Amino acid sequence: MHTHTMDVRPSPRRALLLALALLMSACKTPSATGGGTSSGSSSGSSSSGQGRNEDVPRGDPFPSRPSVEARKDAQADQALAQAIQQAETAPRKQAAEGFLAVRKAYPQTTAGQEALYRAGVLFYDSQDYVNARKSFNELLFENPLHPQATEAKRRLGRAALEVGAYRDAYQTLYSLAERAEGAERIQLLEDSVKAAEKAGLFGQALRISVDLAGNAQTPEAQQAAVARVQQLVEGRAGFMDVAQIMEELPSSNPAWPVLSFKLARIYYHLRDWTRLEETLNRFLAEAPNHPFAPQARELLARATRRVDVQTKTVGLLLPMTGKYKAVGEAVLRGVKLALAGSDIELVVKDTQGDVNLAAQGMEQLAFDEGAIAVLGPITSDESRRAALVAEELQVPLLTLTRQEDITHIGPFIFRNMLTNSAQARAIADFAMKQKGFKSFAMLYPNLPYGVELANDFWDHVVENGGQVRGAETYDHDQTTFTTEAKKLVGRYYLEDRLDYIEGVREVQKETTGQDAFRKRKAMEKMRGEVEPIIDFEAIFIPDEWRRVSLVAPALAVEDIVTNACDARDVERIRKTTGKKTIKTVMLLGTNAWSSSKGASGMPELVERGGKFVTCSVYVDGFFVDSQKPATQRFVKAYRQANSGDPGLLEAYGYDSARMVRQLLDSKQAPKSRGELREALANVKDFDGATGKTSFDEKREARKPLFLLSVSNKGVTEVPPEQSAALGGS
Repeated sequence: MHTHTMDVRPSPRRALLLALALLMSACKTPSATGGGTSSGSSSGSSSSGQGRNEDVPRGDPFPSRPSVEARKDAQADQALAQAIQQAETAPRKQAAEGFLAVRKAYPQTTAGQEALYRAGVLFYDSQDYVNARKSFNELLFENPLHPQATEAKRRLGRAALEVGAYRDAYQTLYSLAERAEGAERIQLLEDSVKAAEKAGLFGQALRISVDLAGNAQTPEAQQAAVARVQQLVEGRAGFMDVAQIMEELPSSNPAWPVLSFKLARIYYHLRDWTRLEETLNRFLAEAPNHPFAPQARELLARATRRVDVQTKTVGLLLPMTGKYKAVGEAVLRGVKLALAGSDIELVVKDTQGDVNLAAQGMEQLAFDEGAIAVLGPITSDESRRAALVAEELQVPLLTLTRQEDITHIGPFIFRNMLTNSAQARAIADFAMKQKGFKSFAMLYPNLPYGVELANDFWDHVVENGGQVRGAETYDHDQTTFTTEAKKLVGRYYLEDRLDYIEGVREVQKETTGQDAFRKRKAMEKMRGEVEPIIDFEAIFIPDEWRRVSLVAPALAVEDIVTNACDARDVERIRKTTGKKTIKTVMLLGTNAWSSSKGASGMPELVERGGKFVTCSVYVDGFFVDSQKPATQRFVKAYRQANSGDPGLLEAYGYDSARMVRQLLDSKQAPKSRGELREALANVKDFDGATGKTSFDEKREARKPLFLLSVSNKGVTEVPPEQSAALGGS
């Protein structure tokens, strides 16, 4: 015995509808109604909520039975006849008012209803559509079975269209079209399309237009209907509407090629390659000579090429023009140096700093160039967009952005760039684990960069058992920092200090009977002798070097000693000030402290900050004067190939490209994007210009950053064996 089983697998389009309906149910959004008297969102007006048509007008909007029992009345009939006679010579609006007078005098009579209808007709003919709607609505509510009900509805629908009540117009006109025939039905459907479009009911407009295309009696009418279909599917009707209509649409309908090609493009954006190829192959079989056929062939070829990988082609997304041009050029110099002498083909796509061009470039590198991997972009927004596309296409992307959590997008996204969180962690680890500091203060600019770094540093300090004793922020363009320095050491709100209050009392007691001048001088002297409260061992300043060179002297004015690097410096300061106890504080910074060399050959930070910035330590992702062999090799090669010294961007571009080159040149070189992704994820201790790099489980590049010490001789790298002995009291 053979058991017959029913195949219950959904068709491709039904599967799409089910998947999209489930997806959209979580993100339904309202849409514009385009005017009218009804409210609510409509299916077909946006890409969300498609197929959920609870709020879309349906059926006949009027009662199915009279709500008022009209009666015959001889007096009313006579009044109506008189009004009809007067209407033959009176202006239309005046005649309409005459009919309304009959209606008002005899409201529940057949003559009153007839007068109401005639008033509506006159208002409509005189283009007073507001009063026409009022009259027809009132009539049809009372008596939907009126002898002229159909004509009243027709005029009512078109009047609603004229005054912008589009949803009402659509509901009325479409309900009439369903019962009409011939030319009248065609006209009503065309009016319904206009009303539906204006109301934002694009799904309904699309369905009617497809119907009109299939039933067109002339080539001109068919062409107009297909053109309207094409207009609606381009950014107006939602993809659920397209999929639902295509589910039952025969290929003989003239609108079928337009909808079929649109559906293919939907599959393309959903990365549903199997259904994309099925749809395109059927399209080309059914409509090989359609104007969209060349695009369909190209799209099919592109989809086929997605698995064709050129194992020696690497893509690069950079802003080579626009306001970020200098950034792109810097990275490109490093990448070219890394690939020099190899057989790897580098394909550069200019993003111009634009997110759309970044996405477009990513697709071109994947489909047209067959790149096995892509490097870049740089800026946050374009990197995120490129990463989303790369993950969809499963192309390994090694981005160079500082954007936090970029690798969370998916397993094909890697990042090799100095981030704010990495800097905060590195400088906090140095201060706490190598220097043994437990208490800190912070001075930071009120900018996203400063706020983010300050928060990251604070979090890391607390996580490791430390404390932040003081935190002061300042404007990004501020040039004096006296107030902030006084607040850090408790000299700003002196009235809150007991020792100050005691000092005031003592001065007042000692100057009793003296003149005002001596009293003021004595008070100023006492105020200047109030000791600073320095309950922190280091101050974190996440700002650029120009601001740091102004902040450091302001701290010294408030007796915060930051320029004592060893015991000899402490002793010198003790002798100079006459103070027996000297508490030193270390300044900590980020890579924004890095500065170019000034006229003296010293870094400008040192030139401007002078002794006040000595003994400070900051962190960076690259140091051109590092003694690390890999860094020295890179700097030497760069100087030979380019004029000037490399910076952080050149170094990270170089290391990123060098890592990929090393994998592609290996004996077990990856043959697919998936294999390259696995190889990249397993990179450990790659010895590059920016340090020994490994990728962690989140595909973030981890490496020891450069700790840089500031002295009166310049900036030098802190060797690990010396960092514990650097600075502090």
